[in-house]
Amino acid sequence: MTKVSTKNLPLKTPEMRLDGRVAVVTGAGRGLGRACAFALAGAGAEVVLISRTESDLKQVATDIAAEGGTARPLVCDVSDMNEIRDKIRRLDRIDILVNNAGSDVGGRRDFHEGDIAEWVNTIQINVSGLMQVTAAVLPGMLEGQGGHIVNLGSVAGLSGVRGCAAYVASKHAVHGLSDTLRQEYAGRGIRVSEILPGMVKTEFAKTRFSDAEKGDAFYENYGLCLEAEDIARSVLFALEQPPHAVVSQIVIVPDNPG
Repeated sequence: MTKVSTKNLPLKTPEMRLDGRVAVVTGAGRGLGRACAFALAGAGAEVVLISRTESDLKQVATDIAAEGGTARPLVCDVSDMNEIRDKIRRLDRIDILVNNAGSDVGGRRDFHEGDIAEWVNTIQINVSGLMQVTAAVLPGMLEGQGGHIVNLGSVAGLSGVRGCAAYVASKHAVHGLSDTLRQEYAGRGIRVSEILPGMVKTEFAKTRFSDAEKGDAFYENYGLCLEAEDIARSVLFALEQPPHAVVSQIVIVPDNPG
């Protein structure tokens, strides 16, 4: 076995900086998107915040500015292809895309008890929306200096979860799409990574059940959860790798026994 010398290896990796880069974050008004936006701004990127709710975006932009970062709101519905194309075209450049916007309305119910309109909404946002934003961003990356696409998937994209058929199906789609895009754009200056979190404590469960109390009870009963900042750190880790290395997937779960 050849022994690898560590004599000339650096003792410390320099802190990653994203100065001069533009990062787009979807679903940036709350939860994971907000945390990712803060992390990217903290690393020096100019962050474009995308969400349907203007008040949330303005608050995030204000909070980032208060910390010395740069962010601007872009009110947009990721499920509206025409709106996405129109507004993405107005951006001079995009170096990083974090596809975070997601939905899982309807609570946890067996499939036969589900609501078709809720299934359609979940697929439109989680799958179609992600694909549409990516399709709008890719041409500019190909014509420019390349870029990095980070898709927020879920461990629900790796197996089944009872009572979450539409959400699980959507995250399986994100998982397959992410790996396919990584292969298609390998060697062309565009890297594609997927972050697959386990349970993260955000406002997501409140939206799922359309009830704040049920959402809080859900997290309480679940036990130890990840925090949004854990996912933001995973995004930065994927971005900080050298150009020849691609973090294909990061699976991050809470340290729950059993």
